[in-house]
Amino acid sequence: MYCNYCGKVIQDDANLCAYCGRRVGAVAARKHLVRSRRDRKVAGVCAGLAEYLDLDVTLVRVLTVVLSIIWAPLLIAYVVMWIVVPEEPLRLADQVSIQVPEHS
Repeated sequence: MYCNYCGKVIQDDANLCAYCGRRVGAVAARKHLVRSRRDRKVAGVCAGLAEYLDLDVTLVRVLTVVLSIIWAPLLIAYVVMWIVVPEEPLRLADQVSIQVPEHS
């Protein structure tokens, strides 16, 4: 498979290009800003923001920490986003199989 952005060969099951970092395949960015349940470290704000903006979550986390040290109001903005931005909805398992033991 080829990356649509940089044209390099990447793995067939890749979600991100290893060379340019862009999303490939059927993975699309979110339409609504939500806090992530899967990829959270503190509140899921950075992971949700990274997914919404189609950026690498590590880059967003590093920028958040560095900029919070330099500019303190960013920390207040993080807490406000923690309160205001809704959490990602729970997803039910695609297929739930319940096995009932047979009594004879």
